[in-house]
Amino acid sequence: MRTIIATLFIFAATVCSGTRLMAQTDPHFSQYYVYPSWLNPALTGVFDGDYRVAAIYRTQWGNISPFKTYGVSGEIPTAKNINIGASVLNQTAGDGGYNYTTAYVSAAYTGVKLDASHYHQLNFGLQLGFIQRRFDPSKLTYGEQWNPVTGYNPGNPVSDVLTRNSAASFDAGAGALYYDATPGKNFNIYGGVSVMHLTKPQDQFSAKGDARFPMRFNVHGGVKLTLSEILSITPNFLFMQQGPAQEKMIGAYGQLNAAAGTDFLLGVNYRYKDAVTTHAGFIYKNMMLGASYDINTSDLSKMAHGSNSFEISLTFIGRRSVRTPDVEFVCPRL
Repeated sequence: MRTIIATLFIFAATVCSGTRLMAQTDPHFSQYYVYPSWLNPALTGVFDGDYRVAAIYRTQWGNISPFKTYGVSGEIPTAKNINIGASVLNQTAGDGGYNYTTAYVSAAYTGVKLDASHYHQLNFGLQLGFIQRRFDPSKLTYGEQWNPVTGYNPGNPVSDVLTRNSAASFDAGAGALYYDATPGKNFNIYGGVSVMHLTKPQDQFSAKGDARFPMRFNVHGGVKLTLSEILSITPNFLFMQQGPAQEKMIGAYGQLNAAAGTDFLLGVNYRYKDAVTTHAGFIYKNMMLGASYDINTSDLSKMAHGSNSFEISLTFIGRRSVRTPDVEFVCPRL
């Protein structure tokens, strides 16, 4: 009988991919636009301010085998056409103490201006870091420890021998981003592409220790539609593929300027054959708070007995006292 850790790896792949068992290894976020280092390193430093700090937390499948993911990122734009950032992400899952950690530094080159006013921008980004995965053998249970008469006995010997409980690998990613930040327009388009795991890090937990993480390809974009001085709507999409697994998300969010320095956000997205995601939040001066709730629509919802996912994010931007130019900065993300 397989150990619970093998079952955990299978279940993790299933949860990440939707309804079919596939080879996606990375966690995903409903508020993917809040955590740019996960989405596209070319987004590093794309905001109006001196620095930006963001934190995100996600929990899912709580009544089966809870997955909890949290990340923290920081970014600093510079006047030298180079923006820099750093991020740390951690995911815990299952009863075997499984832990997935990534840490990256990222840089984006912002020197490609496509017009004289520098509102049409093309960025290129690079990300370097490592992936570490580990589990706690003391939390594992085995089929050999179960007796059909007496039940579970942790003292029963097992034949499975685990030679290691942690592994780390170097990792890299790259991306490109275009956005139109022209103020006063009725619509502003943005879009980007990125490739993660360019080095195809070694999966040392595989049977022979020679398997590789598949590259993750991301395509994302949207358009900000300014309907009035106080209201805008931003349709957006995300396509992600890692190995044979695909994620397709489309939706929109609205932003209402309720008062000076205060905006309200409300949106909905659909992750194809997986979930409907609702989003609500507000922006107060330099802080943004957002919350998302995923309503699962896949066949996994039957196994999960209605268990859905919850996500919360908090962002703070240290903003210069006087904006330059003195108009709203049109950002290709929240």
